[in-house]
Amino acid sequence: QVQLVESGGGLVQAWGSLRLSCAASGSILSINRMGWYRQTPGRQRELVASITSGGNTNYADSVKDRFTISRDNAKNTVYLQMNSLKPEDTAVYHCNANAMTFSRGIYANYWGQGTQVTVSS
Repeated sequence: QVQLVESGGGLVQAWGSLRLSCAASGSILSINRMGWYRQTPGRQRELVASITSGGNTNYADSVKDRFTISRDNAKNTVYLQMNSLKPEDTAVYHCNANAMTFSRGIYANYWGQGTQVTVSS
């Protein structure tokens, strides 16, 4: 089993910055892709950014040039630096990891419980 614990959310004014962190723990053999998704009430969860173990990144068009995803493979941790935040970035941000555990032996998706980001205008 893999546990993902997010931190770093909160309330910030428009054009401010926040840094989210997500640490994966458990009987992890390998983590392939890690990413951040966000969800608002009544809407589907959407991809914000993702990063592979080799460092290849992918961003939603709405956050390009404002958000930066990075990871520390040794710590099984992924980060999301969010700059120039807008009110429309308000959402619950969930961490995702595509990981293989010693017990299952296959890659599966795991999710964190989420951290609230609120951007005031």
